[in-house]
Parts: sequence; C-alpha cells; structure tokens
Amino acid sequence: MRTRTVRRRRLPFTTGRKAAAAAVARPSRAEPSHATMGKIALQLKATLENVTNLRPLGEDFRWYLKMKCGNCGEISEKWQYIRLMDTVALKGGRGSASMVQKCKLCARENSIEILSSTIKSYNAEDNEKFKTIVEFECRGLEPIDFQPQAGFAAEGVESGTVFSDINLQEKDWTDYDEKAQESVGIYEVTHQFVKC
Repeated sequence: MRTRTVRRRRLPFTTGRKAAAAAVARPSRAEPSHATMGKIALQLKATLENVTNLRPLGEDFRWYLKMKCGNCGEISEKWQYIRLMDTVALKGGRGSASMVQKCKLCARENSIEILSSTIKSYNAEDNEKFKTIVEFECRGLEPIDFQPQAGFAAEGVESGTVFSDINLQEKDWTDYDEKAQESVGIYEVTHQFVKC
C-alpha cells in the first residue's frame, strides 16, 4: 500500500532585518492629526481721549494669552505670555516659533508665533472700532483670551507728548498732557480674535 505524501505550502517568514523592514513598510494606523490653524488676528477696540498711536513697545512686550489645544480642546488655566524676542526651534528643523508647548492632556506638541510685520498701532481715527493690532501664526495653539497689561505707549494728538509704559490691565488709563494742558485717557478696552 502506497502512502501519499501531502506537501504543505510554506508561508513566507522573515526574520531579523527583513522583518523590521516589512514592519516599517506596513502602513500603521494614522494618528489623529489637527489641521494647521493658520493665522489668527487679535483686534482691539477702545475709546481714546486726546491720544493716538497706541502700540505695544519693544520686542520684550508681553502678549498675555490663554490658549486652547487644537487637537483635544484643553484650555490653559493660567495666563501665558509670548514675546517677539523669544524664539524656540521646532522639532525636525521646521523653523521656529515664539512658543512651543506640549499639551498636558493629549501630549501633542503645539506652537504659536507672533508675526512681527503685522503689529499695528491703534489710532485716533480707529476710535471705538475693532482694529487688528497683531496676527499670530497658530500651529495647534489657539489664543482664546487676551489680557492687556503694561508696556503700551501712546502720543498726545496735538502735542505729540509720548506716554510710555501704559498699563491697560484695568481696561482704562488716564494721565495729563502738560504740553497741551488737557487730560488724556484710554477707556473701555475690549478685544476679539478673528481668523485671517
């Protein structure tokens, strides 16, 4: 009686380097990615009395912001500031930003950059209207609140008297212009963010 030999088909089996290469080549499940948010503008509105050219002063001016993670929606509890003079390199040599931060909740690395060419002054003709005073390049970090503090400057409309180190934390500021012999002030400071 003859015995029948059954040949089994061998499955390809790779070891060592070949296995590692195959694992790399295999498409892995994609991580959820957030879309680059792009530019977000900060707009200011105020009532100016006898002053104009309200502006942030210097590269060390602190923009106090509250941020939201564009990936998971986590909002920072504390105020954080960013400055023009601060630059942080992005991973993988993708340029730099004013702030790079890892989200506490989802561990995503996000960044935000002040676009220096977009910084504008708020003038007498802008009185009681929203005007963009700065734009931010947002890559995962979205500013949702702004707190103006010290470091603003303005000038007397008629006299040109410079008022430096104006603090807008209380949303109001008053002084006296000796040259023009009149009171000056900035009142009802409000803001909004708009996508560019």
